[in-house]
Amino acid sequence: SGMKENFELDYKKGLENAIQNIESDRAAISVVLTDVMIYLKKNEENHKGAGHIAAKYFEALQRSNDQLIKLLVLQEKREGKEDDSLSPDDLYDLIEKEEG
Repeated sequence: SGMKENFELDYKKGLENAIQNIESDRAAISVVLTDVMIYLKKNEENHKGAGHIAAKYFEALQRSNDQLIKLLVLQEKREGKEDDSLSPDDLYDLIEKEEG
């Protein structure tokens, strides 16, 4: 069944792309966070002014950690099953829940 194989390939590719996107976001956030931490350490005034910004970056990093874990669990479940009980809709549901 060629259609099923195409679906599987598209699904795998989509999952890989999602994971790559999350990983590149995480890398970008880490770079900014490092800069923010250096800035915060310079003096007390910087800390008062920019502490909440650092907190936002930490939250973003935490969210991406959660998304990555969910995607990896989904991938594992999917690979462990021969049937189609997990679909791309499940992936979107997970991400929607995360962002909502």
